[in-house]
Amino acid sequence: MDIKEIQEKVNSFLVWELEIDETKIKDDARLKEDLGIDSLEVVDVIVLVDQEFGFKMRPEQFKDLKTYGEFCHFIENQVG
Repeated sequence: MDIKEIQEKVNSFLVWELEIDETKIKDDARLKEDLGIDSLEVVDVIVLVDQEFGFKMRPEQFKDLKTYGEFCHFIENQVG
């Protein structure tokens, strides 16, 4: 799976499941500050990553990621 496919899946669940404005989703968008992903939504994101990409992400791994771009590259490294 390439980075574009990963971004499409991530964009889809961010917009549809977390109701994040698609225009805010950019590589340098900060997950917490710009996209508004709070501590409760982290659990949802982790479940969605497992469903969409087939691996278990730990909460501390997500907390180490600061931007949307870092998040997508993290997934790429896990599935690649």
